[in-house]
Amino acid sequence: MTNSSEGSGTGTKLIYEELTEQIIGAAIEVHKAVGPGLFEKIYEECLCHELALRKLKFQRQIPVPLRYKDKHLDCSYRLDLIVEDAMIVELKCVSQILPIHEAQLLTYMRLKNKRVGLIINFNVPILKHGIVRKVL
Repeated sequence: MTNSSEGSGTGTKLIYEELTEQIIGAAIEVHKAVGPGLFEKIYEECLCHELALRKLKFQRQIPVPLRYKDKHLDCSYRLDLIVEDAMIVELKCVSQILPIHEAQLLTYMRLKNKRVGLIINFNVPILKHGIVRKVL
């Protein structure tokens, strides 16, 4: 898992560390059950079910409003999940996470005023190699 720096000392606690672990645990459970190679929507359905089983609150397919010079733009941007009203989770099924995916997550975090976000790429043999965590 790639992680942005949140502190350099040993024993430094990450922002939303427990929530991060719960979400990643749920994603690992989904990945173990269905494996790589499916469509993103299938992973979204499975992950939402797994989050519900873990009694985590979430919203899915949330519109991301965009304003440009006091004009509301209807660009139809939607982020995949917000978990516990705290963390944005973007799901991918790509050969690798690219800088544009990370930029997209950071933009969503800024626009929705959330400090922590995850990208979870299910199209990998071992899920921990498909996770990126970002902090603003």
